[in-house]
Amino acid sequence: MADIIQLLPDHVANQIAAGEVVQRPASVVKELLENAIDADSNEIKLIIKDAGKTLIQVIDNGKGMSVTDARLSFERHATSKIKNAEDLFQLCTKGFRGEALASIAAIAHVELKTKRAVDELGTVIKMEGSKVEHQDVVVTPNGTSVAVKNLFFNIPARRNFLKSDTVELRHITDEFHRVALAHPDIAFVLYHNGGELFNLPNENYRQRIVHVFGAKTNEKLVPVNEETEVLKIEGFVGKPEFSKKTRSEQFFFVNNRFIKSPYLNHAVNAAYEGLLKEGYHPSYFLNLTVDTKTIDINIHPTKTEIKFDDEHTLYAILRSAIKHSLGQFNIAPVLDFEHQEQFNTPYSYKNKEASAPSIDVDRGYNPFKEETSQKGAIQRTSIRSNKTNNWESLYVGLESKSNGHNEPLKEFSFESDQVSTSLFDDTDSDNFQKPTFQLHNKYIVSTIKSGMLVIDQNRAHQRILYENFLKHITIKEATSQQLLFPINLDFTPNEIAIIKQLKSDLEHTGFVFTHIESVSVTISGVPIGVPESEVSILLEQLINDIENEVPDTNFSAADLLAKSLAKTLAIKNGQSLNRTEQEHMVNSLFACKEPNLSPTNRPTFITWSVDEIEKKF
Repeated sequence: MADIIQLLPDHVANQIAAGEVVQRPASVVKELLENAIDADSNEIKLIIKDAGKTLIQVIDNGKGMSVTDARLSFERHATSKIKNAEDLFQLCTKGFRGEALASIAAIAHVELKTKRAVDELGTVIKMEGSKVEHQDVVVTPNGTSVAVKNLFFNIPARRNFLKSDTVELRHITDEFHRVALAHPDIAFVLYHNGGELFNLPNENYRQRIVHVFGAKTNEKLVPVNEETEVLKIEGFVGKPEFSKKTRSEQFFFVNNRFIKSPYLNHAVNAAYEGLLKEGYHPSYFLNLTVDTKTIDINIHPTKTEIKFDDEHTLYAILRSAIKHSLGQFNIAPVLDFEHQEQFNTPYSYKNKEASAPSIDVDRGYNPFKEETSQKGAIQRTSIRSNKTNNWESLYVGLESKSNGHNEPLKEFSFESDQVSTSLFDDTDSDNFQKPTFQLHNKYIVSTIKSGMLVIDQNRAHQRILYENFLKHITIKEATSQQLLFPINLDFTPNEIAIIKQLKSDLEHTGFVFTHIESVSVTISGVPIGVPESEVSILLEQLINDIENEVPDTNFSAADLLAKSLAKTLAIKNGQSLNRTEQEHMVNSLFACKEPNLSPTNRPTFITWSVDEIEKKF
């Protein structure tokens, strides 16, 4: 029997490796930016076209490469970062596997231009599908420029799995933020389709956070600094009152490398215990510096998860450091029985002697004059009564003319509500309204002919609001309530772009936008039924939903918008409803086109027949 195991060709092996390294355009951005940082650059430009599907170009002013290094950089497992196995446990650089450029070149058209400061001319290499198409000398500035064009041109199936441009651009922006926040000493510029999205100069860490997430972020930050033999912590956490329902502003960096760690995230949440409302998450931007020998980076293909030798110690130090900062800056409530300002002695009383208390005595007081004063009081009372005895004279001449005669009005009739002593009105059986009850402030229970009906009030209200919002968006007619004082909200540039994209649909639901600027929005009108205090929460939740699932068609966008608005504005489980509200909920639900399911395709009610109830006994 012939042998069946054979070695894969290099171009096939490169495409398999590309499946791990390059999942979407953002993966290419991450690898190229990390290579530019490892080249000791202090200025990096990222140029994107069509959310990376057409072009991803990274230009840096780093060390550059020689002709030989430029050619070897596209070979598999060729790297300057490690030379032996021990180096894997002492990594101080970003890229180290030597698969990035080889994997990218296997699935895209790549053009590399590079030049060292000691060389007069640089090198240009053009590759298509792991094949070198052209190599020559070129005049180019010091540093390296890598242009990746037509990503997944030879793997159409992978290209078809890419999301819309808005989703892919969001992932690219996320990777850009992670790299830019980890290296505030490097200047970054991001261009998309010819427009400048970010221009971050060389600055300190606080300024970098403010430039990335908006000017209003500055007042939200609380510094955290702690240095021990095991761990050094530098960075900022957000004040509890500025917490969000999303986790969009949570960043951990270990040795200047972005990581995801649910364990360390739990330590941060533990430090905020008792300071956050349920369902809200704190913001944090924390740099952790540890010994490279105590961590293992190469446990995940994207290198965003690492393994610590002693996680429990890191947990305790991180939790204590954040708690200390929140208390030091009077963010957390503190009980202090030793000092109270109202007990401080003023400076003017420092050398002043205590004065003896004085007593005022009415020496002309005579208790036998009481009878005389009582007579005076009686006399004053009689004078007042004389003034009010003739009160009828105030109404002389006033006559009722409503009956057409000059006769005083003698009879008055009052309209009052009829008080019923019974729980339900005694009406005919045909017009009898089925009673409703609320169970645990979560379910509405009512009777039907076949048995019993149980409605989930949150899901039912979501269905009602969803169909109303979808109707308003579709027919482009909505009622808005004007605000006495316009609301000014601050957002990041990415969030402003999403609001601009949804502006017309939001206006059809009842929102009125006065101004939309680069990092702020002014709202002068909101849909009827939306509390003014809920506007910022509503828009933040909407932006988060859109970022995670942006559809490609306008109808789907309107559908997603209606779902998000309904989910945020629906009454929550635990809210008490009176009898009228319960009946209105039931009637409105069964007036919907699809009363059986919520917008997320979950049942809104269940029914129990009499037979099913009898089986329980």
